[in-house]
Amino acid sequence: MRWFIAIGAVLLAAAAQASDVGEIKTVRGAVHIERGGTLLAASPGMNVRQSDVLVTGADGAVGVTFLDNSLLSLGPGSRLGIDHYSFDSTTHAGRFDSSLSKGTLAVVSGKMVKQSPDAMRVRTPTGVMGVRGTEFAVQVGESGR
Repeated sequence: MRWFIAIGAVLLAAAAQASDVGEIKTVRGAVHIERGGTLLAASPGMNVRQSDVLVTGADGAVGVTFLDNSLLSLGPGSRLGIDHYSFDSTTHAGRFDSSLSKGTLAVVSGKMVKQSPDAMRVRTPTGVMGVRGTEFAVQVGESGR
């Protein structure tokens, strides 16, 4: 019986890790998601998960809406990792950490940042940006600057 409980706990943990944190709303050009070593062609309506990496080609762009209504847009030649995302829809508490290794990112923050101004962070190869406002844009060149 104990092994049954242990297996159930592992399955629940795996399901929680794979939970959806956002949805792709728009796609233009070449866009894919790297998920668990697999490349998935991105399309509107597709769910985004914690640990996904969004990648746009030279002609690509993608728009994503997250559970807290944060809006994110990646421009051509971009690579963004969703490092951590948690959001409580009742209290609006949460945390959103991402990594932009190249390209452009524009964000309109949602309920989470309104509740806790330091809840969102974007890492780049040369620094970390803590978000305190409602709208911002970041660009990382090919050299990582």
